[in-house]
This record gives sequence, structure tokens and C-alpha cells, in this order.
Amino acid sequence: MNATSPDNGSGKQLTGKVPREAIRLFDIPRVPKAVIDGFLSLGDMTSTVSDAMDEIGLFGVVPASKLRPTIPGAKIVGPALTLRNIEQPFQAYKGAQDRASRLAEIEAHNLAAPGDVLVIEGIADISNMGGISSTIAKRQGEAAAIVDGAIRDVAESIAIGFPRWASSISPITGKWRIQTVEINGPIHICGVPVKPGDIVVADADGVCFVPREHVELVLKRSLEIRDGEKRRYDDIRAGVPVPELAQKTYVYKFEK
Repeated sequence: MNATSPDNGSGKQLTGKVPREAIRLFDIPRVPKAVIDGFLSLGDMTSTVSDAMDEIGLFGVVPASKLRPTIPGAKIVGPALTLRNIEQPFQAYKGAQDRASRLAEIEAHNLAAPGDVLVIEGIADISNMGGISSTIAKRQGEAAAIVDGAIRDVAESIAIGFPRWASSISPITGKWRIQTVEINGPIHICGVPVKPGDIVVADADGVCFVPREHVELVLKRSLEIRDGEKRRYDDIRAGVPVPELAQKTYVYKFEK
């Protein structure tokens, strides 16, 4: 069947950039807007979510020293739309001469819904996403992109207000060097497993990947931690003595 025909019943026209079988899901799981808003209401967002995940026993936090934000102060939450790249086995010169790009994040943009976060398991020091791709993502309403690998055209993505977190930055194009092999399958980002529909929480401190089956529990505990921390800050500003601050309980022990 032609990859440009509609997918299995959804009516979505595909770009033909990857084989149909490389797309594991055409529609990722998505949480209600209230859940997204709940995470966004957190003050020190990723720090709070990281603490909650520690208490629940979940692994899924990457510091900003490994995934650096391109827009200072950016703060996003959304479901992961996943993509996996590998290195091409061909000479870059031949690909450039033939104009044969095998990058296919365009298909992920085609499948994206507003608020989705494109999460790429990519290649280091070679660009997995540039300015044109960022502009399409912005037009599609995607919240951000997270790339374990290099990106380029940073000035362009900043100018249009599209935040990206990446492990490196490089002007070297991936068009002739990288091949997209899977969309909306399981991937790994800096060693963290990520599934399509997992919730991505990202800010200046780093990125948290919250497994979708634990999202409500993580949010509940994060809100409890937020409220306790607010009381602590209120006491600090009110002049409560340090010994009293040290002895006072602000966040009660986690109970499932």
C-alpha cells in the first residue's frame, strides 16, 4: 500500500518519508488538559517532579547539563511523540549529490497534535533537527522538541519562539548522514526509556519523562510537594527562626 494513502482509518495522509510499518502508532495517548495545567502550575517544575518521582520509585530525569535548553526560561509540558534516528551507511557526499535525505521528522510533524512534544533519539554532533523543521513544528502547534543528539539553526528557533532541549549543537546537516527508522516506538533519551504518550516536563533545570501509567500519581505528589514548599517559603519570608524551620514538617511522608 502506498505510504501517501490514508492511515488505518484515521484519514491522515502520510508524507511517504518512512515506510508505513515504521510508524508504530498513528495516534499517541494524550492526557486531559487539566493534567498538563497541573504540572505547569508547579513553581520549580522539574525539581518538584523529580522529587516526586524519587519518592514513587521512578527513573526518568535528565539534567540540563545533558539536555540544554535553547530558550532561557522556557517551561513546557506535553505528551511525547517519539522518533528514532540512526546513522546512514552511505557517504554524505553521495547523499548530497543525489539530494537523498533520509531524515523523516517531517512525518512526525504530520502526525502531531497541538501540545505534543517531539522527542528524538538522535545522533551526536550531527543535526537531527534544523530551522525548517522547527518552523513546521511551531506551525503544527507542538510545544517543544527534546533531542538526544545535535540540533542546528538555533537562532531561527529562538526567533520563532520554539523551545528545544538538545545534547549538542552542530551545523553539520543530518540530511545526508542520518536515517529515521521509527516513529512512535519506544526510545531512549540519555539512558532514560521513553514511550509515546509519556509526559515530558521541561524547564531551565532539565527534563523529566513521566511514564504515562504513573502520570496522575506523580502529579498528585508533585502538588503536595509544591504546597508544602510554599508554606516553607512563606515561613522563611515571615522570619521564622532557622532552628524552627529545620524542625518543622512541611511535606508529609508519601503514601500511595
